[in-house]
Amino acid sequence: MSLVFRILVLLGIAIPFLAILCHSFSLENPTDRRVLVLVDDLAIKSSHSLYFKSLENRGFQLDFKLAGDPKIALHRYGQYLYDALILFSPSIERFGGSINTAAIMDFVDAGHDLILVADESASDLIREVATECGVDFDEDPGAVVIDHINYAVSTTDGDHSLIAADDFIKSSIILGSNTVEAPVLFQGIGQMVYPSNDLVLKVLSASPSAYSANPKSKLSNPPAIYGSAISLVSVVQARNNARILISGSLKMFSNQFFRYGVEKAGSPTKHDKSGNEQFLTEISKWVFHERGHLKAVNVRHHRVGEVDEPSMYRINDDLEYSVEIFEWTGANWEPYVADDVQVQFYMMSPYVLKNLSTDLKGVYHTSFKVPDVYGVFQFKIEYQRLGYSSLSLSKQIPVRPFRHNEYERFITAAFPYYGASFSMMAGFLLFTIFYLYNK
Repeated sequence: MSLVFRILVLLGIAIPFLAILCHSFSLENPTDRRVLVLVDDLAIKSSHSLYFKSLENRGFQLDFKLAGDPKIALHRYGQYLYDALILFSPSIERFGGSINTAAIMDFVDAGHDLILVADESASDLIREVATECGVDFDEDPGAVVIDHINYAVSTTDGDHSLIAADDFIKSSIILGSNTVEAPVLFQGIGQMVYPSNDLVLKVLSASPSAYSANPKSKLSNPPAIYGSAISLVSVVQARNNARILISGSLKMFSNQFFRYGVEKAGSPTKHDKSGNEQFLTEISKWVFHERGHLKAVNVRHHRVGEVDEPSMYRINDDLEYSVEIFEWTGANWEPYVADDVQVQFYMMSPYVLKNLSTDLKGVYHTSFKVPDVYGVFQFKIEYQRLGYSSLSLSKQIPVRPFRHNEYERFITAAFPYYGASFSMMAGFLLFTIFYLYNK
């Protein structure tokens, strides 16, 4: 009985775990499904229910936990339990369980996605995670973004920290094809994005009149960050195509801000509903790989007129190269259509750089002549476009010179040398005849 009992216990542990793995992120279904949501207070689950509901309606499985819960973990038995992590816990000083900054960055390094939300109560821990992701919040713990020109009109006179922001990134891949018409309500802290970091993008920027300061104290020195340099919402796409969303406002995700009407100061237009819901829903589709995710399959190359891939090429061979590229739409793979995909025939530097033609069905192809240089070459595709996951393909192939019996019998370029040899022979023959028979 003890043996049977042990087997049943093991099955009870293994079956749920296998069920989790079956619904995990995969190359064939790259959209995140299992999402861990860490909150400061479980009341956020109801106060921000519209945002969470939009995720659940798209098939995401949200697991809500208190950020300080000692039982929380991102992985178990060498496998990650979740595809994505949402941190709605800006004031947390220390995560529970085995989660810390290093664990979160390992989670991202493994190709998983992250949404990090802060506000004016952001702890050093949250700031540290943001810094590791390539974004710095204002060092002043009491600072918020203030704009005395582009603030949102409200019934009460405030410090103009409630901003109506409408400076969006120009990318339909990140924000969707439908333009966000209404301004987005933002109340929180600003971020600094370094221009040298090409992995971080400002999705929502402050206006030129905005600045970051503590509204409760007198501004005696110039603000640390100001103007359009302030990023309100940023995204990061890591080199492994993991995606990160960083926001300086928790309130912008709330039901109140989703339903709130917005009127920008100085504007005659009043919107019955803010652009928060549309903006955050569309950007979450990008973060969770429902849009802008590419894959390349069926990389082929062969000599012209053949179908089999050779083990090596010879200099001056004519070859054909093809690859299939598809884009994930959130439900299925569709052919990706573009005119800027290039292939390199590379050895230390590209000897051949060719644009690939497409049949509009996902197949990209080209043909070219192998250069008159032998060595170990690579077919390389390095495709990086705004909003899309990057493609990095490399396939190695050696190139050999002609064998001794593969050269042409008579080489055109050597005709002058042939002529010189035969003229020398004819001249010697004439000289010999003249010398022997001339008296």
